[in-house]
Amino acid sequence: MSIDNFSAVPHLTTALSGPLQQLESHFLEHQPRIEAWFRNEWLHTPAPVYASVDLRNAGFKLAPVDTNLFPAGFNNLNPAFIPLCIQALQSAIEHSCPTAVRVLLIPESHTRNTFYLESVATLRDLLSKAGFEVRIGTLGEQEGATEFELPSGKQLLLEPVVRNGDTVGVADFTPCLILLNNDLSAGRPPVLENIRQCITPPLTSGWSNRLKSEHFKHYRQVAREFAELVEIDSWLIDPLFRNCGEINFMKREGEDCLARNTDILLRTIQQKYDHYGIDKKPFVVVKADAGTYGMAVMTAHDADEVRELNRKQRTRMSAGKGGKDVSKVIIQEGVYTFETWGDDEAVAEPVVYMIDHFVVGGFYRVHTGRGVNENLNAPGMHFEPLAFAEPLNNPDTSQEPDANPNRFYAYGVIARLALLAAAREIATS
Repeated sequence: MSIDNFSAVPHLTTALSGPLQQLESHFLEHQPRIEAWFRNEWLHTPAPVYASVDLRNAGFKLAPVDTNLFPAGFNNLNPAFIPLCIQALQSAIEHSCPTAVRVLLIPESHTRNTFYLESVATLRDLLSKAGFEVRIGTLGEQEGATEFELPSGKQLLLEPVVRNGDTVGVADFTPCLILLNNDLSAGRPPVLENIRQCITPPLTSGWSNRLKSEHFKHYRQVAREFAELVEIDSWLIDPLFRNCGEINFMKREGEDCLARNTDILLRTIQQKYDHYGIDKKPFVVVKADAGTYGMAVMTAHDADEVRELNRKQRTRMSAGKGGKDVSKVIIQEGVYTFETWGDDEAVAEPVVYMIDHFVVGGFYRVHTGRGVNENLNAPGMHFEPLAFAEPLNNPDTSQEPDANPNRFYAYGVIARLALLAAAREIATS
């Protein structure tokens, strides 16, 4: 089928059971208006080439808590998504570089992580099936090509990136397009600066430039516009947040600012809980303002918890990916997750994947050792792919509103709001 003939949000099953919440039903009632609004927004601000969004569904609130512009985990998607991924990739690359034939995929540098390499191999295969010639280039000090045989049986060849004047490539391969799957936590690579080839996502999207607090400022505005469109309180889809200036956990500098803003945010959340009659204890999540992999993250239910960190906790909060010092944090409203998976009802949260502006699937991040108010992106997690429900089309309002395919529509709406926020963020960076 053509890219024009599949839904922006596929028909999927989910882990959550029980009555559909009022917010999700409200989205279904306004679906034509919502889809028209999105189509108009993408005309003004094209979507990033790809992204994944971590969602939390508390029933009374459904909100994104993280947006990744360099997603891994493509190998965790249900194989049934492959046709959607292929056609969405064709659309995405047509928008980024209409004449592209050859693509150089640049992954993260931790080449011994077989879980991540399986994702790289899956992404390579999707690009190949989309009709592109693909090679994989690595940054850093690697000398010569390295070949891996992965647990899945796939072969992966990683070759060092070389520069020739104002172009980069590998060996005898000069690409039309550079596709980054490296979040640039270590900084912007000089070898990729000032080249004439297209690079997507742009270098400014890496964690050496990007801040989560800036992303969520854009999301706040998107959420307000959307809330006005469908006549809801934007808080129902928007995690409140605050941030401080510089902080040093080991030297305990910036601690008072962190505690003060934690207290202010908790009181603001409590006011919302009181307004909606929510009998839960508010909490916040303090995390590095730049970075990923679930590092430098903690949960707090009162200001004293961030004042009284022991040395082990301060050490854990002081460094992110690659040992990079954490000097800025975002204090984000904690959103409960009441989704579960399996007979043991392990806590779960949906992660939604998008290529261009199309939702192409996702999976549940599941953690048997974590609670409903804790970060699930931690050692011990596993993934459960989302599966298609039949038929594959738009949400069906003739079904019961709590039908699983309809439930996923709400996830797709919130994920695309985060994607739109990321698009605006890129456009202004």
